This record gives sequence, structure tokens and C-alpha cells, in this order.
Amino acid sequence: MSRLSYFVRRTAITAVLIFLVASALFFFFRAMPGDYSSLLVQQGMNPEQIAELRADWGLDEPLYVQYYEYITNLLTGNAGQSFRFSQPVWELVAPRILNSFVLVAPAITATYIVGGLFGAYIGRRRGSPLEKSGIISVSVFHSIPDFFLGIMLIALFSSTLGIFPTSGMLSPATMIQIQDQAYWQRFLMPEFWRHYTLPFMTVLLYFMQYPTLIMRNSVVEVSDQEYLHYHRLKGLPESKLLRKIIRHASLPVITLYPISLAASISGLVLIEVVFNWPGIGQLLVSSVLARDFPVIQFVFLIAAVWVIIGNFLVDLLYGVLDPRVSVAGDED
Repeated sequence: MSRLSYFVRRTAITAVLIFLVASALFFFFRAMPGDYSSLLVQQGMNPEQIAELRADWGLDEPLYVQYYEYITNLLTGNAGQSFRFSQPVWELVAPRILNSFVLVAPAITATYIVGGLFGAYIGRRRGSPLEKSGIISVSVFHSIPDFFLGIMLIALFSSTLGIFPTSGMLSPATMIQIQDQAYWQRFLMPEFWRHYTLPFMTVLLYFMQYPTLIMRNSVVEVSDQEYLHYHRLKGLPESKLLRKIIRHASLPVITLYPISLAASISGLVLIEVVFNWPGIGQLLVSSVLARDFPVIQFVFLIAAVWVIIGNFLVDLLYGVLDPRVSVAGDED
């Protein structure tokens, strides 16, 4: 199988997976009891008004008609209309995706850089107190639920020391002042970075176990290989030897990075809720409570697509990262 054939095959599999996930989400949410109209009954709307709204939303159509319209709309870039906010789902979700990405991408990247270097450092000191304390510390942080770790940081740095704000991306007064400015300008404000610090620290501390332990184990394995004994006999300085070890031991960490990035952007729901961060996690919670199915479906779909594409990119890049890996039948 040539590399082109492998690329086409993996692309087709990825497209089929996305289609199956979108279909499964549609039928799953339609099988759940109740919908947004049941909340309107509780709010006092009469049956005639609810029937009119259900007709406008297409909820009175047969299931196969709803499914056909759902898939057709997705293929044309239409994610539907939010029941709760009465606006297109994409317009509602797009800024939340950006907010979540701004939180997750730098935090996970920093986690893998710091964790990888720390794992390499303790991996070169097997059996030392530093290695044992390092493994215990990252394991303890990861054993604490992510939302509780965020609450602990708020209690320490906000309530006790008063260094950082407790929640939000910006203060309400600042949000009013910048509402006419370009959306990206808020990310450059000093106040944003003060609000950003505690969620960033929570993600970093909670996820640092993965790159630290993987890099530590990889360094231990690579350190026993024969070519390193040759470099030691040549008298290569420890700093240069460590760089060679990190270069060869970092492949598992580099491979795991896009997968963790893809999974974490959809897995920080509770962290966003604790810090009142206006991302897709917070939107998902409020939409679930309101039974706003179009928003819920699309948020779950975005999360699933992000993970699927992350794995797809890892499969394609693995052969580039590791020359020892090749496609079966590829003579190159």
C-alpha cells in the first residue's frame, strides 16, 4: 500500500466515523424523554402556542424527515437554530469554541513542555529521592478531581491571598466597555491574563502526569540502549548526552500531545463551570439543563470531530516523526 493510498483510506475512514457519530448523536437525543417544549409547559404556555413552536422547529415531523433535514443542514454548514436563544447554533457556539481553545491549547502545550522536561530530568535519576517525590507529586495532582483542584486554587490565590480574580474571562464592567471592539482584542488585555492564570494552572497541574511519566519511562528505556554506551565511552558531556536521550525518547510524548489536546478541549467542562469560563463546556451544561437539543448535538459533534481529526493527524504524522514506521508495502 502506497502512502497516497493509505492517506485516501484513512481520510475515508475519518469521514465515515464523523458521519456515524453525527447520526448516533441525532438518534440518541431524539430517544431521550422530553424536549424543550416540555419546559415551556412548565412556564405556563398553552398547548396551541407550544404546537405552533414545535411546528416551527420541525419537532412534529416524522423522525426520518428530521434526520434527513439534520444531515442535509450539516452538509451545507447549517447547524440549526437554538431553541433557547433563538439564534443560529454556529453563531452561538463559535465564540465559545475560540474561548475553550484559547484556554486549552496553551495550557496543554505548556503541560507537555514542562512535563516532558521534568520527566526527562527525573528519568536520568532513577531511584533517587527526586524521582520518587516527582512521581508522587504529579500523581497526587492528577488524583484530585479537576474541578476540586480549581476550587483549591481559587481558595488559596483568590479568597486567601487576593492575587487573582475568582472567575470569568473579564470583569462585567470591562465586558461592557469592549463590546464594540474586535473580539480578539480582549485576549491582549492585562486583565484577561489575570483571569486566565488560575484556569491555566489548573489544567497544567492536572494533566502534567501524562507527559511526565511517559517521558520518564521512555528516558529510562532509551538510556539502556547501546548507542548511548558508545557516546559515554567517547566522553560526551552529560548535557549533550541528555539532549540525545530527549530527542529519541520524546516520540511517545509528541504522539500523545495532539490526542490529549483533542480530548481535553471537550473534557474541561467542570473546569469551565468552576471558573465561569465562557467556553463550550459551560454552554453545554446550560444547554443540557434547558434541553436545547440543537446546541447539545452540535457541541458533542464538535468534540467528537476534534478527537477523530486529532487521531487522524497522529496516524499521518507518525511516519514522519518516527522513520522506523512505514506503511505496509511501501518500498520507500
